[in-house]
Amino acid sequence: MKLEAYDILRKPVITEKSMAAMGEKKYTFIVHPLANKVQIKRAVEEVFGVEVAEVRTIKSLGKVKRVGVHIGKRADTKKAIVTLTESSKTIEFFDNMN
Repeated sequence: MKLEAYDILRKPVITEKSMAAMGEKKYTFIVHPLANKVQIKRAVEEVFGVEVAEVRTIKSLGKVKRVGVHIGKRADTKKAIVTLTESSKTIEFFDNMN
């Protein structure tokens, strides 16, 4: 399966911890579960026009939830923490959120 840049980057993670890390040029995204670090790096560089220094990934399993007798499971997710190079510009999408 060929993943395009916009398929790999699902949505940004907007939390207090991720907003604090933006001062160090670290941005957090929910990404496609099958995407690897090289694909994530290329996608961020292509979509936002920045230079990526490092990509760290985290897989988390979805919780089992229940409502009455019905049992279901939330989706498994994969997060990527992308660190930009010192010479790279920031991602404008996040600039007005601080």
